[in-house]
Amino acid sequence: MRICIVVEGCYPYAVGGVSSWVHSIIRSFPEYEFVLQTIVPNRSLRGAFMYTLPDNVSEVHELYLEDVDWDHRRRRMSRQQFNALRSLLLDQQIDWETLIDYWQQNNCSLNKLLMGEDFLKAVQNFYQVHYSQVVFSDFLWMMRSIYLPLFRALKTRLPQADLYHCLSTGYAGVLGSMGKYLYGSPLLISEHGIYTREREEDLVKAKWVQGLYKNVWINQFKKMSRLAYGRADLVTSLYEQARLLQIELDCPEQKTTVTPNGIAVERFQDLPGRTEEDEGHINVGTVLRISPIKDVKTMIQAFSAAQEREPALKLWIMGPWEEGDEYAQECFDLVKELELDNVVFTGRIDVRDYLGRMDMTILTSISEGQPLTILESFAAHKPVIATNVGNCQGLVLGEADDIGPAGLITHIMNQQEIAQAILYLAHHPEERRQMGENGYRRVMARYRIEQMLDDYRRIYGGFAERINKA
Repeated sequence: MRICIVVEGCYPYAVGGVSSWVHSIIRSFPEYEFVLQTIVPNRSLRGAFMYTLPDNVSEVHELYLEDVDWDHRRRRMSRQQFNALRSLLLDQQIDWETLIDYWQQNNCSLNKLLMGEDFLKAVQNFYQVHYSQVVFSDFLWMMRSIYLPLFRALKTRLPQADLYHCLSTGYAGVLGSMGKYLYGSPLLISEHGIYTREREEDLVKAKWVQGLYKNVWINQFKKMSRLAYGRADLVTSLYEQARLLQIELDCPEQKTTVTPNGIAVERFQDLPGRTEEDEGHINVGTVLRISPIKDVKTMIQAFSAAQEREPALKLWIMGPWEEGDEYAQECFDLVKELELDNVVFTGRIDVRDYLGRMDMTILTSISEGQPLTILESFAAHKPVIATNVGNCQGLVLGEADDIGPAGLITHIMNQQEIAQAILYLAHHPEERRQMGENGYRRVMARYRIEQMLDDYRRIYGGFAERINKA
């Protein structure tokens, strides 16, 4: 079976999280051929892989959402095609099939369509119905910016496969839906975070888009998610609350199922323990890529407050950052400003070299799915402090088990509460140890990689059997 995995903004260009999950899945099923259809912003990332691709990856196809338009041919839309475009903008029984055919069967210029009469008329219809109170010229340019990446996706020459496996809705879901329509292949969607909800959260906070334009963008992502959910044969999520969010976003309930994350627990056994460097310190570790969504600055500020009351505390920030990244530099500057001597930025490391030295780990993200770093901490018998996002509370406090807490949960961006959690675990070593054991029992009971792979062995096997019968 030839499986096309469709990923946006992660594998194989970034490590950790969804990327490590994809790499693990491909390596675990050598009996299947995998083709990668990746979605990245522009050609600066062309071939910039952070992973050595497994031997069963036969092809990599890249879609650049911000790419220039190489085609200069103009072609006016037929009445059916124009009505399909209008249905998309108005979100009224969208005729996706006609839109896919238009971009797949005609070598048309994206720029000429967006700057042409057909798109102008469709936007005018939408504007008059919903947004006539704003300046039309601004509205028109905003609509062009929204639809350029979508039309680029619809124009993509998608590799043919027996199964399309999308790791999100959004543009990946659009491509997977195209694959099902063009080649009659089944579509599987595996969401680690709920893409539409994450984009909505991003847009609410965004400064580059203002006022009611935020709503137009949010609705655009909802349109794409409804397309993907509607065309999908099976939609997985990592935990029950995420599955309920998918249903809330119009995914048919009968298509949904929960497939929790899993890790190779044995990789975190017999880790190197504390060293002479650790004597006299209470080590707090965090494993992440330094980025705003991880809210590292709140973590640093909370640690600073905790260290004022407990000087033995030491914070280890373990993970990479982009060279010249503004947010990472702000984190470095904050540590200097607060005069924190006991904060270490390790850069990219093998977490197994450090995790055994930690007394606890911490995650202060403002958005998460089901973080692998929490499961890795549990496998290493370490308790976790985490913000109440995604499935963090379920992992730390338990879901339908009587194992007990494996750490503490705090609210997002609450420096005082996070500082108090650090101090509590620092000052209660026996409870800290018991929480670490609870985490280990929980990961062994439900979150081992063998269990996750069994889920996908059944899923892939079911699709393979269905394809063979066809």
